[in-house]
Amino acid sequence: MANIQAIVAVTKAVLELLKSNYNSEDFNNHQAEFKVFLAKDFSQPMPAGVSLFLYRVLLNGSHRTPAGRSGQNGQRYIPQLPLDLHFLLTAWGQDHSFQHAMVGWMMRLLEDTPIMSAAFINAITPGVFRNNEAVEISLTELKTEDLVHIWDTLVQNQYQLSIPYVARNIQIESTRFIEDGPLVQERRFKYYRHPSHTH
Repeated sequence: MANIQAIVAVTKAVLELLKSNYNSEDFNNHQAEFKVFLAKDFSQPMPAGVSLFLYRVLLNGSHRTPAGRSGQNGQRYIPQLPLDLHFLLTAWGQDHSFQHAMVGWMMRLLEDTPIMSAAFINAITPGVFRNNEAVEISLTELKTEDLVHIWDTLVQNQYQLSIPYVARNIQIESTRFIEDGPLVQERRFKYYRHPSHTH
């Protein structure tokens, strides 16, 4: 059960995972950057590195909507909001060999580290996830026409090699309680008399 900073925390954690494992000696001493991109950033990209672009946030439909937690007085919070975060990881580089090597490296790393613990995420963005939580990162499918449409919208005719990923079931909790109605004090019943029984 994460708070409203969950999306920020997850995207930053993915990039920190890549950054902390990057060794320039494996890439002919190329220095690399790791950044979260907005649409405007694609017009002036980094010389070399990996960008993360969050392009879609959907309701997670594979699980039942998780119940809200209980408060100190036994009140129940409004049910959690389970989300899937869809994002593109784009490799940037001045030559194809560096770019292709970067793609292979980052895909292998994320396949080796499919689960990010709350401890790891909270070390980057403190206090977002509870200690028993974790986030699953996995490859996802994106139709070619959808990928091309995204790039045409961002920067026309300047496609860069991009890999689609999803962070699954980010459960954002509410700060509001479920409001209980007032206790029933009295019941009144109304009886309907059929017209045929009026005589």
